[in-house]
Amino acid sequence: MEEEKILTLHPEGKKGVNILKRRYEIIKDFILQTISEKDEISFEELTDLAVDNLTKSFDGKVIWYVVTVKLDLEARGMIERIPKTSPHKLRIKK
Repeated sequence: MEEEKILTLHPEGKKGVNILKRRYEIIKDFILQTISEKDEISFEELTDLAVDNLTKSFDGKVIWYVVTVKLDLEARGMIERIPKTSPHKLRIKK
């Protein structure tokens, strides 16, 4: 049986990618929970934490999925880049 997939969105309206929904959900939950706990987090710190926490249990390239799902969550208005932060920081969109 084929696994359910989700087509991700892109904040600049570029074409999204089809990824397995179960992988999407793992990364989405991790990103949202991590940003919620920290209020603000740099993208670099987020990817480092994801690699540390998910590599053993996740059956995919963690960083690629974090980038893809982060862009999707931005496009869906769930998280946002904080303007004028370098390196860019993320927060939950109010």
